[in-house]
Amino acid sequence: MAALPACLSFPAIDPVLLTIGPLKVHWYGIGYVAGIIFAWWYGKSLLARPALWRHNTPPCPPDMLDDFILWAVLGVIIGGRLGEVLFYHPAQYLADPLSIFAVWRGGMAFHGGFIGTVAAMLLFAWKKSIPVWSLFDIVAAGVPVGIGLVRLCNFINDELWGRAAYGLPWAVCFPAGGVDADGNLIPRHPSQLYEAALEGVLLFVLLAILIFAFKALKKPGLVAGSFTLAYGLFRLIAEFFREPGLVFTIGNRAISMGMLLSLPMILAGLAIIIYALRNRSPDTDGGPEQGRAAPAARIRRRRRPRRHKTGAAAPGPEAQPGRPVL
Repeated sequence: MAALPACLSFPAIDPVLLTIGPLKVHWYGIGYVAGIIFAWWYGKSLLARPALWRHNTPPCPPDMLDDFILWAVLGVIIGGRLGEVLFYHPAQYLADPLSIFAVWRGGMAFHGGFIGTVAAMLLFAWKKSIPVWSLFDIVAAGVPVGIGLVRLCNFINDELWGRAAYGLPWAVCFPAGGVDADGNLIPRHPSQLYEAALEGVLLFVLLAILIFAFKALKKPGLVAGSFTLAYGLFRLIAEFFREPGLVFTIGNRAISMGMLLSLPMILAGLAIIIYALRNRSPDTDGGPEQGRAAPAARIRRRRRPRRHKTGAAAPGPEAQPGRPVL
């Protein structure tokens, strides 16, 4: 019986999708663009369904998301790139500062992009007078698709591969993943695909269930908190299979930068969920008027005419001598 291969061969996919003269269109950039466009379309579709929202009233018109696209792009790119520089490779980029702007080569930290997008949403919500928690919910609902696409692009780019996995049937031999003492490629976990499944597909499905089955958008912040908590948990799980880029030693345990940055997200997500669930308001599915009498249904007392001490009714203004009738 022939011996099984040590690992699966890495598919030969060119990281460059299209070349037009000096312009090269990378899969990595396509992943970001497609993710942002989907989140924009999905957010507008949610805003177009009043029954999903508090008081059956969306927090803003769907067309307002058209203005937010540029803000989101700047938040993702600036935050993601600065996160990569500051969190993972500060010395490398200080030695070659101009490489900071080479975003087409990859090198975008999710946690930095998360911070940048949050800053963009805060500024946009303040400028447009939109309830900030509802804007967080709109964006969070569609973001997992973009995350999943970018993780697939990480796989195509032969980057962010997993830890060594000898004997694993689905281990992949990444060309840039290093060799062992015998000069053979090291079989590794395809952790990019794990993250695409967890942080992309599964997270999107979970949030969709919360939105459409449990009407989570009626509790501002609940979707955003659930996204933050779930992403932190899924990223923490993935870090056990992913080759760490930067490791800290705390006691006898080695903790990767991804783990360290995911822990605050888990705590913040829990806090936001608790806040959203405890933030009770009189609104229900019936709208803002439910819970109090509608004007047409209120019982109005008929005002009785005043009577003199003798019991006779006081004459109205038309019967009072000396007063003109207005």
